[in-house]
Amino acid sequence: MSAGRLGRFTATLEGLRGRSRGRALEPRAGHDFASNDYLGLASSPRLKAAVQEAVARGVPVGAAGSRLLRGNDPEHEALEEEAARFLRADGCLFFASGFDANLALFSTLPRRGDLIVYDELIHASVHAGMQAGKAEVAATAHNDAQAMEDAVLRWRGAGGKGTPFIAVESIYSMDGDAAPLTDLMAIAERHDGFLVVDEAHATGVFGPDGRGLAADYEGREALISIHTCGKALGVSGALVTAHRSLLDFLVNRARPFIYATAPSPLVAAGVRESLRILKDEPERRARLSMLVKTAEGSLMQRLGVPPSGSQIIPVMLRTNARATAVAAKVRAAGFDCRAIRPPTVPEGTARLRVSLTLNVDAAIVSGLVDAIAEAMAEVPA
Repeated sequence: MSAGRLGRFTATLEGLRGRSRGRALEPRAGHDFASNDYLGLASSPRLKAAVQEAVARGVPVGAAGSRLLRGNDPEHEALEEEAARFLRADGCLFFASGFDANLALFSTLPRRGDLIVYDELIHASVHAGMQAGKAEVAATAHNDAQAMEDAVLRWRGAGGKGTPFIAVESIYSMDGDAAPLTDLMAIAERHDGFLVVDEAHATGVFGPDGRGLAADYEGREALISIHTCGKALGVSGALVTAHRSLLDFLVNRARPFIYATAPSPLVAAGVRESLRILKDEPERRARLSMLVKTAEGSLMQRLGVPPSGSQIIPVMLRTNARATAVAAKVRAAGFDCRAIRPPTVPEGTARLRVSLTLNVDAAIVSGLVDAIAEAMAEVPA
């Protein structure tokens, strides 16, 4: 009986492992080239002190309820007000994670009769939101603004009368390249739609004071942004910025917001301090930019890896087996750089994802490049 009950799960797992697609939890070890702690804030003394101060003044660890019941803590509201000012947005709403924010947003704001046009490399969380919603969807080629406008025009030509939502990441999480936001903003406004920008890997790193690549458009009616707090900000959660009427709609209709326990008030206090650090310590972004240039030059010279223009640099290895084997050797050499395989990335594009953070320096980056080069030589294509 037990084998029959579990058989379909074990068979699937065996199939994944046979295709070098199995996943398992592994402890942290070696120099950090795998996290999203780009500015090194997760362990910063200033952030720790802010949380300790919040505990000392009585901020609770848990919210103890949803925001619409008793879980709406003053720390949540203080964060939202401060974040809206910092990001120069009309309003802000705090979620427990970026995944929750995208699930709530894409399942709630686009309604039946609307269209979501999304980049083919968009986050899995956006797919989850679209699947839970009722709007029509259309995928387009990566970073092709014209293809996105063509999709809207085809939909209108076929009788579409609702609102188009254009969904992109400002910096793509696995390729590290940037979206053509100027063109996309113009398309959204031209067609009376919305541009939804996931700033997960740009917040804290790009834009004035680290406000993201869509910073110049914040405050416009047509822009909705998601600023993840668990990457460069070093904490957790996500801030959705948009016109206040859209945020009120989420509060009233978004099930992941309404029926979930609110984020920890201590986390909200930590995020407030992270935003202040962004403004007070611009040298962190400058140091990261120099580290990126060092890594790009070394990877290009040694391995012919083209620069991505960001702190995320993919080293393409194509096959799952080679990616996992190379990653294992690199980790054994003391560098925590992980293999990324389908379905996270398209078939045939398995890779190492080199994530640059202030938890390493130029000498460690040089050691990583040496380790990758040696591992690639030992595991030929």
